[in-house]
Amino acid sequence: MPDIVEHRTLFIGGQWVEPAGSRTIEVVSPVTEQVVGRVPHATPADVDKAVAVARSAFDHGPWPRLPLAERIEVVTRIKDTLAARHQELAELVTLQNGSPMLFSVRGQALSAVGAFGTALAAAARFTEEDERQGTGGPVLVRREPVGVVAAITPWNVPQLTIAGKLAPALLAGCTVILKPSPETPLDANWLAGICAEAGLPDGVLSVLPADRETSAYLVSHPGIDKVAFTGSVGAGKAIMAAAAQNLTRVSLELGGKSAAILLEDADLSVAVPAVVGGTCAANSGQACVALTRVLVPSARYDEVAAALAAAFAALKVGDPADPSTVVGPMVTRNQQQRNLDYIRIGQEEGAKVLTGGGVPEGLTTGWYVQPTLFGDVTNDMRIAREEIFGPVVCLIRYEGEDEAVALANDSDFGLSGAVFGADARRAAEVARRVRTGSVTVNGFRLDLAAPFGGYKNSGIGREFGPEGLSAYFEYKTVNLPAPAQS
Repeated sequence: MPDIVEHRTLFIGGQWVEPAGSRTIEVVSPVTEQVVGRVPHATPADVDKAVAVARSAFDHGPWPRLPLAERIEVVTRIKDTLAARHQELAELVTLQNGSPMLFSVRGQALSAVGAFGTALAAAARFTEEDERQGTGGPVLVRREPVGVVAAITPWNVPQLTIAGKLAPALLAGCTVILKPSPETPLDANWLAGICAEAGLPDGVLSVLPADRETSAYLVSHPGIDKVAFTGSVGAGKAIMAAAAQNLTRVSLELGGKSAAILLEDADLSVAVPAVVGGTCAANSGQACVALTRVLVPSARYDEVAAALAAAFAALKVGDPADPSTVVGPMVTRNQQQRNLDYIRIGQEEGAKVLTGGGVPEGLTTGWYVQPTLFGDVTNDMRIAREEIFGPVVCLIRYEGEDEAVALANDSDFGLSGAVFGADARRAAEVARRVRTGSVTVNGFRLDLAAPFGGYKNSGIGREFGPEGLSAYFEYKTVNLPAPAQS
């Protein structure tokens, strides 16, 4: 790739056009701390233009009126191109995000391909209308596209979160204004080119990299019918409040502080690799689904603490372009400092650093944080209650299964989780008691064919699978004439 990936125009309604303003966004490498990309910064005037184009394309254009089979053909071409060029995408994400290449391939690029694939599979089984018997006669239930969608995505897994919104929105017949994070906009522009090449009609997609001010203008715009957002709880609340002024539909996928419950009979040869994979190895800990609270029976605490500390200490931290690297840098200097601040807070609260606890030796350039495991954590500590978003994990003791469930549920969040036990049926029963949007028995998995989202402060609505597709429809009931009485 070139030293600097530069875009001078904005993608609005399928065309590359001059931006209304002169500001630019510089993308800084988390590894070298040097500028690696530059894109125009969208303004409210650009938002107005994009909304007008999207509104016209939805109200009068061909896309919502095409047979579903034809929309499937276009979205399939997008998915197939993503699959064919996934290595290129992975390298771009590593450049801007600092994700280790192993994760950039599997967790960034191929997961986006998977999300397009499961949306297409759901669409293939979808019916736009069905007839049923009502209380007063037959009724026709229609599913109609919700309209113009503002899709606002975060920096941690940009392509997966884009795919989770863009694929079902397009298949439903919506038009989309994509607002990527200003930290990581390069892959969104790259995707825009692929969508144009796939034959997406003019007006259907715009990409507007911008900061929070322009984002706030977008979500409060009266021309928007639905906001689909992934990001922080604070931003989600602000979006919901702004959208309420126009009664704009919203779906929010927000934060997490997920618990991994190790039951008394948990097999550590299964549990330890899964916890590592669901914490530090999951995008260097920058994942909303990360298993950041590990709940352990007191009788096995020392054994589990030793095994996890050894596993964390063995993780290779460094250059994300090195295929052997497991933990890369944090995406920004602020994110690195946030993690270091929480490590200090945890120690001040009385928790014990079992491994890690600072910046890796020799990595003074780049925004790195050591994989850090805290012991002697209680569930009321800030490090156990607040989302840190990095490779920082809490080990918490419990006495008995009921207390384990109570601790797992004693959180403002409810996004993900895991339960480990030799008796898989018993572990599944415990999993049913945890109030969280998804939970894995004896592993760590995000299944793109199943609904994903959270309870409590972890969000509203679901993405992926048939449920994710249905979120982009309005439902209309047509009451048909009752049959004539003979």
